[in-house]
Amino acid sequence: MITTTAGVPALELNNGVRIPQFGLGVYDIEPGETAAAVRTALETGYRHIDTAQTYRNEAGVAAGIADSGVARDEVFVTTKLANDAHGHDNAITALEGSLRRFGFDYVDLYLIHWPLPAKDNYVRTWLGFEDILRAGKARAIGVSNFQPAHLDRLAEETSLVPAVNQIELHPALQQTDLREYHRTHGIATEAWSPLARAELLDDPVLTGLADKHGRTAAQVVLRWHVQLGNIVFPKSSSPERMRQNIDVFGFELDDEDMAELGRLDEGRRTGPDPDTFTG
Repeated sequence: MITTTAGVPALELNNGVRIPQFGLGVYDIEPGETAAAVRTALETGYRHIDTAQTYRNEAGVAAGIADSGVARDEVFVTTKLANDAHGHDNAITALEGSLRRFGFDYVDLYLIHWPLPAKDNYVRTWLGFEDILRAGKARAIGVSNFQPAHLDRLAEETSLVPAVNQIELHPALQQTDLREYHRTHGIATEAWSPLARAELLDDPVLTGLADKHGRTAAQVVLRWHVQLGNIVFPKSSSPERMRQNIDVFGFELDDEDMAELGRLDEGRRTGPDPDTFTG
C-alpha cells in the first residue's frame, strides 16, 4: 500500500494501482551514490523512485530504501527493461535479474525502456510483460518513449493497455497530441527530463513566473507538470534541491500562467527520437 507524504497526491492507474504523482529519478546518479540519494529523498517525503536496468543502480535504490527505515510497501519502485533484452523470455529473465539486485519479490512498475522499432520486437516483449503481470512480479506494466503508432500496434496485437507511457516532456517539448492519446486510452503520462536538463530555467517567462509566485523557475516547471496531470520525477542527488523540487504543492499557477508556459513549446528534444533510436 502506497501512502503519500509532503502533500503529494497518488494517481490511479488503469489497473487500479495507485502511484505517487511526484518522485525521484536516479538516472545518471552513480551506483555508489544512489543509496544516500534515495535515503535522503525518502527522509524528505518522497515515496516514488524511478530507475532502470541500464542505470546500474538498482541495488543502490534497494539499499537506500532499507537504510531509510521506510517499509518496502510504502515506496513505489519503477525499473525499465534494458534495450538488449527485448523479447518475451528475455524480458522475464531481465526482470528476475532486477529482482535479485533489489532483493524484492516484485516491482511496482516495469517499463519497456524504448520501442526500438527497427528491431521490431516490442510486441513480443510486451507479451512477456503481460506474463510478468499475471505472475505478480510487477504490480503494473507500461512503456517508455512509445509513439502512437507503437501503442496502436500493442492495442491490435496484445491484450493489455500499458498503464504508463514515460516520455520526454517539458515546456519546450509539450507532446500535446501524445498526451491526448494517453488521455483517451487510459494511459498515464510520466515525464522524463521534466526540466529539459535545466536548459530552460533562464527563460524570461519562467523567471518572471518564478518572481510572481516567489518560487524558483524549476518549481514553476514542476508545478506546471503537476497541474497537467503528469507524473514527474526530477533527478537530483542534492538534499536541498530535493526539498525544493517536491515543495510544489503549496502554490498554484493560474490560467494565464499556464497559457504563457504553453507558448514555450518548440517541439525540441534533449534526448533521442523514439522513431529512430536503435539503443
